[in-house]
Amino acid sequence: MTSRTRYDVAIVGGGHNGLTAAAYLAKAGLSVVVLERLGHVGGAAVSGEAFPGRPTRLSRYSELVSLMPDQVVRELGLDIELVSRQTASYTPVVRDGKPGGLLIERIEGDATRESFRQLTGTDDEYDAWRAFYTEVARLGWAVAPTLLQPLPRASRIRSQVPATIWDEIVDSPLGETIERRFSDDTVRGVVATDALIGTFASLHDPSLVQNRCFLYHLIGNGTGDWRVPVGGVGAVTEALTKAAADAGAEIVTGAGVSAIRPGDGVTDVRWHDGHVEHGLQAGVVLANVAPWVLGLLLGEPHDETTKPQGAQLKVNFLLDRLPRLKSGVDPEVAFAGTLHLSEGYGELLAAYGAAVSGRLPDPLPGEVYCHSLTDPSILGDVPGGMHTLTYFGLHTPPALFEADPEGTKAEAVRRAIASLDAHLVEPIETCVARDANGDPCIEAKIPQDIERDLAMPGGHIFHGDLEWPWAPDRARLETPAERWGVQTSYGSVLLCGSGARRGGAVSGIGGHNAAQAVLESR
Repeated sequence: MTSRTRYDVAIVGGGHNGLTAAAYLAKAGLSVVVLERLGHVGGAAVSGEAFPGRPTRLSRYSELVSLMPDQVVRELGLDIELVSRQTASYTPVVRDGKPGGLLIERIEGDATRESFRQLTGTDDEYDAWRAFYTEVARLGWAVAPTLLQPLPRASRIRSQVPATIWDEIVDSPLGETIERRFSDDTVRGVVATDALIGTFASLHDPSLVQNRCFLYHLIGNGTGDWRVPVGGVGAVTEALTKAAADAGAEIVTGAGVSAIRPGDGVTDVRWHDGHVEHGLQAGVVLANVAPWVLGLLLGEPHDETTKPQGAQLKVNFLLDRLPRLKSGVDPEVAFAGTLHLSEGYGELLAAYGAAVSGRLPDPLPGEVYCHSLTDPSILGDVPGGMHTLTYFGLHTPPALFEADPEGTKAEAVRRAIASLDAHLVEPIETCVARDANGDPCIEAKIPQDIERDLAMPGGHIFHGDLEWPWAPDRARLETPAERWGVQTSYGSVLLCGSGARRGGAVSGIGGHNAAQAVLESR
């Protein structure tokens, strides 16, 4: 139950963005209530014990923190530690029957240049890599400081970056840029993957949704460094929950909102605790749900054709030991960052073509993370040498699983394992730990699981296609909500989650900006 029936602000959804907004608004002295459907807050940013009898706490959905600005951590006094991984990525390859790989250090040095040289035979591709990402960084540096400010116009950002990179990232399909800039298939694929994480699209899609996804992966704090939250991503939720509660926000779990009815000066919110329906009124409602879900809560016509479509397969493993790679690279180096599997450029194009045709890609492109190398604390009290492993597959939209969800999921997991085993001295299943029941410690989630668990339509981890983090030059920016990129068609209902213009990923930006729009309106 809530302690009252009237609040300044009601927040629908207790994910990390909703908690961020609650903390800012309660600190400003407003009465705030957060209504969360599940029995706990955090949404996708939660950690938990996935395997019976094993104390290891895995990040169940979201993995890393990239976009969360240090300013949000500082202003809310969040007790969290975000640690950079020592390896940016490793891509195992087999060429002319010989195992090898491309190593990219987080801070690139001689080892990175030598790895490019061994893979491609010259320094040309590494020089092209350095030139491209130096220019991309200019765009990131221009955008990052604006993420917690009212939306800049496109022309303002464009004036701060080289014309070439604006054309290549903002005006032209990313596939064209990659094909023009790079010649090696593996290098092209490593660049392309940032455009496809959580986004089902062709690299040549004229909508440029793949370009927007690429940019979001490279602008966090101006560096794009994807950091590991110590204690798991659930530690971020715990810190935000404490900040919101300490500021005076009420947090109600097990409160499934069924309707939002905007009115003159006040908005009615109906919610159910599983037994009884309740109601409250708020001056402003912040929606930390996908815009498509918000439309249902507002009573708008249901249109299944507009439903977002996710694209990922996630598999969590608990290992007794890290496997050895055929290339001979140290596993603690290879697995410390992002391990790319079957993500050559040609493989990515073929996988998208297969998925569009209704076929599960084979080989299945994906990437692997070993967070326990960066943060051993998540393992708990386990024997030495154990590690977590997370696989994140691309081009697996929900349509592929509709006819036989469990059967197709099992086949997708088999193909994911096959992509990894192709580069290992020993099959990964020989390294997988067993739970208290004797079952392998393997947990898989497809888009349907994510939709069922988190009410993210289509299992789309960004709540829908990402938008550019700036406003078109002719966009209307007259109201606070428009200026902060959180507006809906109702003045008293604002977006505060990943569906906001600068939402997406574990960032808190959507929550911060919705809160600023509310405060500016008062």
